[in-house]
Amino acid sequence: MRLPGNQVHFDEHDPSSEKGRQGLRSSLSGLDYSPLPRVSPRVLGMGVLVSMGGLIFGYDTGQISGFLEMPDFLERFGQLKDDGTLYFSTVRSGLIVALLSAGTLIGALLGSPIADRIGRKKAISFWCLVVSIGFVVQIAAVTAWYQVMIGRFISGLGVGGLSLMVPMYQAETAPYWIRGALVCAYQLFITMGIFLAACFNYGTVTHMPNSSACWRIVIGLGWVFTIVLGVGILFFPETPRYDYKVGKAERAKQTLCKVYAANMNHWSVFTQVEEIEAKVRLEHKVKQSSYKEFMGMWQAPRMAYRVLLGMTLQMFQQLTGANYFFYYGTTIFQSVQINSYITQIILNTINFLVTFLGLYMVEHYGRRKSLISGALWMFVCFMIFASVGHFSLDLKNPQNTPSAGIALIVFASLFILGFATTWGPMIWTIQAEIFPTRYRAKGMALSTASNWIWNFCIGFFTPFITKDIDFRYGYVFAGCNLCAAGIVYFFVIEGQGRTLEEIDTMYLERVIPWKSSKWQPPSAEEMARIRRAAQTGEEVDDVLDANGEVTGSDDALRGTNDAKEEGNGTSNGILSGDTASHQENA
Repeated sequence: MRLPGNQVHFDEHDPSSEKGRQGLRSSLSGLDYSPLPRVSPRVLGMGVLVSMGGLIFGYDTGQISGFLEMPDFLERFGQLKDDGTLYFSTVRSGLIVALLSAGTLIGALLGSPIADRIGRKKAISFWCLVVSIGFVVQIAAVTAWYQVMIGRFISGLGVGGLSLMVPMYQAETAPYWIRGALVCAYQLFITMGIFLAACFNYGTVTHMPNSSACWRIVIGLGWVFTIVLGVGILFFPETPRYDYKVGKAERAKQTLCKVYAANMNHWSVFTQVEEIEAKVRLEHKVKQSSYKEFMGMWQAPRMAYRVLLGMTLQMFQQLTGANYFFYYGTTIFQSVQINSYITQIILNTINFLVTFLGLYMVEHYGRRKSLISGALWMFVCFMIFASVGHFSLDLKNPQNTPSAGIALIVFASLFILGFATTWGPMIWTIQAEIFPTRYRAKGMALSTASNWIWNFCIGFFTPFITKDIDFRYGYVFAGCNLCAAGIVYFFVIEGQGRTLEEIDTMYLERVIPWKSSKWQPPSAEEMARIRRAAQTGEEVDDVLDANGEVTGSDDALRGTNDAKEEGNGTSNGILSGDTASHQENA
C-alpha cells in the first residue's frame, strides 16, 4: 500500500500486477485495485463529530483550575481562616479536582458491558446524557462544596465512558491507513476542550468576577458539546465490526463501502469483510457468559500480555508529568508577572496547536519512533526544569528570579511540545489497536481505567508532594519518562499501516517489537498454522491448495447459525469458500 499525496494505492496487493507481492491468492485478481482517497468527506465528518467526546473530556477537566481562583466560587465553597481570609484547603481542593477522575475510572469500567450490549453509537449518546446530568448538579450548587464534588463525579462517569467509546468507535470504523490519525484526533479535541475552558474562564472572570455567572456559564456551555455529540452520533452508522457481531452483515458492508469511498468489489473492502467475518465466526463459536468471557480473556493467546501492556502505557501517559506542568504553571509564570488565567491560555494554546503535528507524525513516522523520541525529549526537559526550579528559582518570591522563571517557561513549553505530539495522542491510538474484536471493549476499559487511576493519584497527591519536595518532584517524572522509552522499545509493536486483524496476528506470532515495522502479513497457509498453534478453538478443517487458497465444503466454510439477525432470527452465512481470509487470526 502506497500513500503518495491524497490517494492510497493498492498495486502491491494485485496478483495480476507487476508490482504485486509474491504469494498472493490468484482468486483476488478480479477485484478492483483503483486508488482511493486518503480522507473521504464521510471519514472527515465522522472524525470531527466523534472526537467531540475528547472535547467534552478536556473541557470538563480544564475548567476547574480556573474556578478555584474565582472570587464568587471561593466565597461560596471555600473555607475561612482565623484572620477572615478565604481559601481552599489541600484536601478540599484535591477532592473537588480529583473526584472527576474517580468517576471516569468507574465510567470506563462500566463502558465495556454497555458498549457490547447496546452498541457503540448508542453508548456514546448515553454517556453524553450522564455528563449533562453532572453539569446540572454542579450548576445547581449554592453553598455546598460537596455538591460540586458530586456533580463532577457524575460528569466523570460520562467522561470515562466517552474516553472508552470514542477511540473504540474510530478504530472499528476508520480505514486502517488513517486510523492512527483519527484516533489521535481524540487527543487533539481534548486539548481543544482544555483551551476553550481556559478562554471561557478568562472571559467570564474578567467581565463578571463577583457573580456566580462567571463559573455557571462556563459549565452550562458544556451542554452545547454534549448535545451536538449525543444527538449527532445517532445520524452516523454503527461500527461495521459491531454490526457483524450482532448479525447485521449487510449493513456493515454498506458502512465499509461508504467509509472507504469504494465499491463492494474493491480489494480494501473485500479483504476487510473477509477478516471481520472470519473473526466474528470464531467468536460466535466460543461465546460464553460475561464472567467466563472476562476470565477467559486472561487465558486467551497473548491477551494478558496485551492488557497489561495497555494498562502500563496508559499509566506512563500520566506519569510523563503533563498534569504536573499545568499544576505548577501559576507559580512559574508569577516569576515574570503574568496573570494566572493568561498562564493557562498560553500553555493550553501550545498544547492544542502542536497536537496537529502529532496527527502527521503518527502516520508518517510510526508509533514506536515517535513515542521513544518523545519520551527522551520529555526526560531532558524535566531534568533541566527540575534543576532550575529547585536550585535557581526563589520559591517564596518567584518574581525575584525572572531569569529562572523564563527558563522554566521555555522548558515547560518544550515539554508540552513533546507530550502533545507523541504520548498525548498516540497512546490512545495504540490502545485502540492492540486488542482483537472479541476482547476490545474489555481490554480498552481496563487500559482506560489505568489512566484514570493514575490521573486521580496525581491530581490528588501532587499538592502534598510538591509541598514537601518542591520542583524535585520533576526528577521522579524524568525517571518515568526514561522507563517509558524502554517500555515502548521492548514491548510495543509498530501498527502503522496495519489492519486491526494484522496487528492481532503480529501479537499471536510474537513478532519482535523492534523488528515489527518490517513484518509482512503471512500467506493463507501460514495464517492457518498460526490459528492452530494459538489453539483458538477453530473447528474448520481448511484445505489449502498449491496456490495457498482455502477450499472446503460449503457447510464447513460457511458455518451454521454463526450470527443471527436480532429481532427476526434470520441466519447470516459468515464465510464462503471464495472469501476465506488469508489474514484470519484469533
